[in-house]
Amino acid sequence: MLDLFTQIVQFLVNTFVMVVGVGVLWVIFLFFVDITQTQHAIRRNYPVVGRFRYVFEHLGEFFRQYFFSMDREEMPFNRAERSWAYRAAKGVDTTVAFGSTKDLRPVGTVIFVNCPYPTLDEDAAPTSPVTIGPDSPKPYTTDRLFHISGMSFGAISKPAVLALSKGARKAGCWMNTGEGGLSSFHLEGGADIVFQIGTAKYGVRNDDGSLNEEKLAAVAAHEQVRMFEIKLSQGAKPGKGGILPGVKVTSQIAEIRGIPQGQDSISPNRHPEISNAGELLDFIDRVRTVTGKPVGFKTVVGTITWLNEICRTIRERGLQSAPDFITVDSGDGGTGAAPMALIDNVGLPGRESLPLVVDSLIRHGLRDRVKVIASGKLINPDRAAAAICAGADFVISARGFMFALGCIQSLQCNKNTCPTGIATHKKNLQRGLVPEDKAERVRRYQQTMEKEIGIIAHSCGVAEPRKLERKHCRIVQDNGRSVLVSELYPEPEGQEVI
Repeated sequence: MLDLFTQIVQFLVNTFVMVVGVGVLWVIFLFFVDITQTQHAIRRNYPVVGRFRYVFEHLGEFFRQYFFSMDREEMPFNRAERSWAYRAAKGVDTTVAFGSTKDLRPVGTVIFVNCPYPTLDEDAAPTSPVTIGPDSPKPYTTDRLFHISGMSFGAISKPAVLALSKGARKAGCWMNTGEGGLSSFHLEGGADIVFQIGTAKYGVRNDDGSLNEEKLAAVAAHEQVRMFEIKLSQGAKPGKGGILPGVKVTSQIAEIRGIPQGQDSISPNRHPEISNAGELLDFIDRVRTVTGKPVGFKTVVGTITWLNEICRTIRERGLQSAPDFITVDSGDGGTGAAPMALIDNVGLPGRESLPLVVDSLIRHGLRDRVKVIASGKLINPDRAAAAICAGADFVISARGFMFALGCIQSLQCNKNTCPTGIATHKKNLQRGLVPEDKAERVRRYQQTMEKEIGIIAHSCGVAEPRKLERKHCRIVQDNGRSVLVSELYPEPEGQEVI
């Protein structure tokens, strides 16, 4: 027995010495690599030790998120905002204690105008149904207010798409495909689908990138596909098409999109067929004629002039030429990959662009004909309710539903290394995302959003969220005082001759 014990101890000692020896040799190897390379000054001047700088730089994002940042400090979403989304998705208590941690003093802060006699629960009304594309052969009617924004299969994974589709069906809301085309996973969950036609026309394209009407008709033949959205631009990268790194272009995604496998998938920065208002309306009419379903477009607004031109052209051609909806994306919208020059600096935020779009439609007598969908960082009830006050008919979110799936804001969407399995095609990472479980979280998040938007509406004295108006919302100004949105952006009293 003693000999056996001695042998075990000797084996452990030898193993330890070997590991230490290999470690020393590895450090010596790294020393010579660092001191001879010319690309990194820190590693050349401080061989081996200098490597820790890059490790700490990478880990800093995660340490700040969990240990150093205050609840209301982080960007793009702070801990308080994310925590509410997590609790809503899990179906746990969303109330908080003691007092608000939200600072109501910064410029741009939204404050809702509570009514001295709020709506009683028994007087509350269900959300009114709205019909999109009433003149289309197959209009779409829904009483849901909050829906899933575009996330392409490719940017997000198969289990993420399945979970979103199944959750959307349970919640009764629609799911936007994003510009990556329609996959069987979108259809498998049974949700209502909005098919997005991006500038590369993935899934409905010819080899030269032009629109293939036969493929478009085949997509429209699916009863679940209820509407078509022509993507002109999105908030995170206005003037730049979609970007999917080649590492995420699998054989399956390449087949769905109609592109080469393993190569970067970069969309044109605009539709070649659309260079003016008339061509946009022509393209909308073309898609609507082929599909027989409501068609609109998505854009981030930089100036309202071009929209006024579209409205004037519609008045000249007739109401039948109008888009059935306009999705207004905020300049701070999200994406899986975008140039920092665009994501940080280009495009108006939704709080400014949304009322401008609504007012333009009112002035041209198109507000009843064209529905407005608000997008961009609207993951909590207050942001969504503010968008409705500004005039939105619907609110959509992508990142809110990503949080419902379990996203931890690790900021690795473009690297195929998403630790939660949402934005990666690595099977070992996707294993953590179980569609059946996460579908329930999607349902709960959607329903809790609508419930708490309703709570804000009732506090303002209206029976349901669609009754919210600009007079129910105030925005803090640089002098420290808040002003009614109805004063900042007074609605036109009626149709004007423009």
